[in-house]
Amino acid sequence: MKVVLVAGGPADELPNLASWPDAAFIGVDAGTVRLLDEDIKPDAAVGDFDSVSDAEFKKIEELFPNLVRAASEKDETDTELALEKAMSYQPEIVIITGVTGGRLDHYMSALHAIYSYQKKYAETRFFLINHKNRIRFLSPGHHTVRHDERYRFISFYSFAEEVKGLTLKSFKYEVENESVPFGSTRFISNELTDEGTVSFTAGSCVMIESAD
Repeated sequence: MKVVLVAGGPADELPNLASWPDAAFIGVDAGTVRLLDEDIKPDAAVGDFDSVSDAEFKKIEELFPNLVRAASEKDETDTELALEKAMSYQPEIVIITGVTGGRLDHYMSALHAIYSYQKKYAETRFFLINHKNRIRFLSPGHHTVRHDERYRFISFYSFAEEVKGLTLKSFKYEVENESVPFGSTRFISNELTDEGTVSFTAGSCVMIESAD
């Protein structure tokens, strides 16, 4: 089961939503309008909808007559509410889009929320994707990374905790048993030479795959 969350960031940052024809789509606030503009009927809509016009909200209400509009002033962000809704589908994969090209505080909030959910739901894979990048969090252990022609460059950063024992195999720049302290930019713009492996013993690692 795959669930795609579409938030209301700039339309030109979105990936090709048609890439996931079998996914369940959740509109996050104005992202619901983005889905309708793409002729995709969302399976659910979540948020306070303070970023949509009255006419747009009326369309959303017609689709979801029992929609409960979240309060504008709340502890959770709309993205967090959408992530919680996504988990009700018991998904194997959750993709978050529409959060990287607008306000940077919204982007950072989404990134931290995804990190929190990845830690809480270790069996689910969470991806933050836009038209040029794919971001995911890796937990300690061994991970296989397959070549994807859409993403030439692969970078690694510590997130929240220093990464220890990082080993990269079948990469252009291989390393063994290295540490990645918070703030380090040493492990950016690597490339796969074949199916590669990433392993580390402790910490939290964010992997960013990027187009040229």
